[in-house]
Amino acid sequence: MLLEERGKQMAEKKSKIPHNTERPVLITGHKNPDTDSICAAISYSRLKNKINNTDRYIPCRAGNPNAETSFVLEHFKVDAPLLLDNVKTQVSDIAYRKTPGVSKNMSLKQAYQMMRDGHVVTLPAVNQNGILEGLITMSDIAKSYMNVYDSAIISTAETPFKNILETLEATLITGDTNRNCQDGKVLIAAANPEMMNYYIEPHDIVILGNRAESQLSALDNGADCIIICEGANASPTIKALAEQNGMIIMVTSYDAYTAARLINQSIPISFFMTKEGILSFEEEDTVDEIKDVMAKKRHRDFPVISKDGRYLGMLSRRNLLGASGKQVIMVDHNELGQALDGMENAEILEIIDHHRLGTIQTLGPVYFRNQPLGCTSTIVYLMYQENKVEIDPQTAGLMMSAIISDTLLFRSPTCTKTDEMAGRALAEIAGVDIEKYAMEMFSAASDLKQKTDREIFYQDFKTFTAGDIHFGVSQVSSLNEEELLSLKPRLFHFAKEALGEENLDMAFVMLTNILKQDTLLLAVGHRADSLIQNAFLLEPKKESFDFSGEEIEGFTAVLENVVSRKKQLIPPLSLYGEQM
Repeated sequence: MLLEERGKQMAEKKSKIPHNTERPVLITGHKNPDTDSICAAISYSRLKNKINNTDRYIPCRAGNPNAETSFVLEHFKVDAPLLLDNVKTQVSDIAYRKTPGVSKNMSLKQAYQMMRDGHVVTLPAVNQNGILEGLITMSDIAKSYMNVYDSAIISTAETPFKNILETLEATLITGDTNRNCQDGKVLIAAANPEMMNYYIEPHDIVILGNRAESQLSALDNGADCIIICEGANASPTIKALAEQNGMIIMVTSYDAYTAARLINQSIPISFFMTKEGILSFEEEDTVDEIKDVMAKKRHRDFPVISKDGRYLGMLSRRNLLGASGKQVIMVDHNELGQALDGMENAEILEIIDHHRLGTIQTLGPVYFRNQPLGCTSTIVYLMYQENKVEIDPQTAGLMMSAIISDTLLFRSPTCTKTDEMAGRALAEIAGVDIEKYAMEMFSAASDLKQKTDREIFYQDFKTFTAGDIHFGVSQVSSLNEEELLSLKPRLFHFAKEALGEENLDMAFVMLTNILKQDTLLLAVGHRADSLIQNAFLLEPKKESFDFSGEEIEGFTAVLENVVSRKKQLIPPLSLYGEQM
């Protein structure tokens, strides 16, 4: 009944069916996210939602949190953001029509009216649980009128009597219309009653006029329903007999010809709709995946289904042509090489970052805020202040942790007075001793014993391009010098594997000692030693390791007072890399 009521309401409104236009805005950091990348995404999403009084802004992550970030999230009791592996355009991003599902018992007439008023050519039939059962098209309805059917088509299609009542705009005199016609045929009582006795059979539906003799003949011969035309009525005697025999009597203002012509429009759409081999798409399907399918199938519309199989709407080729990418806000990065796959086709709304300008291109103008600060979360803190939005202790703790991480508790050369001011102000809001908390956070990040080489290498890894050279840099920071030195052979080996995995010319690993404020740089790849020599004016040391029976060669260099990848390592490597 709910489905039928929905269909009636749509027909009464006579308005266009709405499209799926409400989309989330994904706020995400770079691949292999660090603490700033994840905390900035969470904090900025909270700010945007408060400013706009919405919940559309969703914090996301482009990988699993490292040990340091996991410590931060657990300490402040915050769930990890939504994990994304790409931001490719999906069906969920397309403004497809939210054509309502209808009951398979809906009449052809009502289906046609709903299509006409909604300006659609396809209707989905769904059950009470929202599961798609079939599709009826305008073409199917047209064919139902053109084909010639026998007089038993109404019962063959198991037509509900209430459909007949609605289609003929009739008034019920007596009888139960909440049942289906399952036997008999439809006929017009045009002959005299004696002759009609030879034609009327049990369970027939008889269209007739106001002649009491014809009405009695239909009743005596076991008809299930009589349809009295031109607004005539049945006598009290016939009505009483019909009630005793369970026969339905309905009265329509149409003449017999028109009633006979219209009655087939009461047939339920289930009789004509397509039930098998329906081609549908899920919301998670990407546009690239469905384009080829649409090109091969000449359907006008395709159903959109949720993960749990519920019907959501109808997708057409025209919808696909106007598809927009996912709406994304990038934080803590602005280079395509560090962004999620599919970012080139995403609708980038904003970029909030503190790194050098990279190679990202946008489809249109964006709000771009890039400041020479030590941490993206410092920028987010400033935006809270500018918008006069109060920062709760939990959010303050997240932003503070990000600033501690990116500035090595204000020791990094990237740290500015603004970073330290923000970090200490946030610590006061969060109610923590910042120095004590920082040591706990660094200790959590330094515990690498249970991690695989892959997890250690990728916990803070970024790729860069300089001229024709494509290189990657992993950074591992620790309070324990012995632990860092023990990682040398393992990370040399994995860095060599990463050359192939990431399609790199060179790979570097920064083993950064937080206490000593220096970095042991590992390098593999063709001419990596020359790049180090030119960039830092020192001779790298060639080293060889036996790793599980395999000889691994590479170069090392001790970089004193170098702890920042962004400010101290990447600029000289990029400058001289462009000249090689």
